[in-house]
Amino acid sequence: MGARAGRRKGASGENPERTFLGLSTAKAVTLAVVVCALALTLAMPLRTYLTQRGEAEQLADQQQQLEDDVARLTREKQQSNDPARIKAEARDRLQYVMPGETPYQVQLPGATAPPIETLNKPKRSGNPWYTDLWRPIVEPQATPAPTPPAPAPAAPDPANPGSMTIPHDQGGPVR
Repeated sequence: MGARAGRRKGASGENPERTFLGLSTAKAVTLAVVVCALALTLAMPLRTYLTQRGEAEQLADQQQQLEDDVARLTREKQQSNDPARIKAEARDRLQYVMPGETPYQVQLPGATAPPIETLNKPKRSGNPWYTDLWRPIVEPQATPAPTPPAPAPAAPDPANPGSMTIPHDQGGPVR
C-alpha cells in the first residue's frame, strides 16, 4: 500500500495549475471579460464625442461664413442707398443720361444687331448639344463682305464759292 499512497501523493503534486501572465486561468478569463466590458462601455461615448466634436467644428466654420456674408450684404445695402452709386448704376445698366448731356452710341463698322426675329426664335434644334457645338468648328465660315471705300471728300464748286458738291450717291449738291 505504501507504493499506492506514494503515487497518489506524487500525482497530486505533479499536476501544476495552469497560468496565464502569472494568473490562474479563471482569473485571466475574468480579467479579459472585465477589460472587454470596459472597452465596450467606453467605445460608444467616445465615438459620439468625436462625432459631435467634428460637427461642432463644421458648424463653427459655417457660422463664420454666414457672418462674413451678412457683413458683405450689409456693406452692399449701405452702398445701394448712396445717390452717387444709384446714378452710376442707372448709367451703366439702364443707359440713362442726365439732363443736358448728349448721349453717343458708338457703332463699329460691320457690327450689326441681329434681327428681332432671330432673337425671339428658339435656338433649340433637333440635334444633340455636342453637334451644335462642333458644327461651327468643322464647317467653313462665310467671309464678311469687304467694306466699301470711303467717299471722296467734297470739293468746292468754282462757279459758286458758297456751295459744296457732294457725290451723286449721297444726295446731290448742298448749299
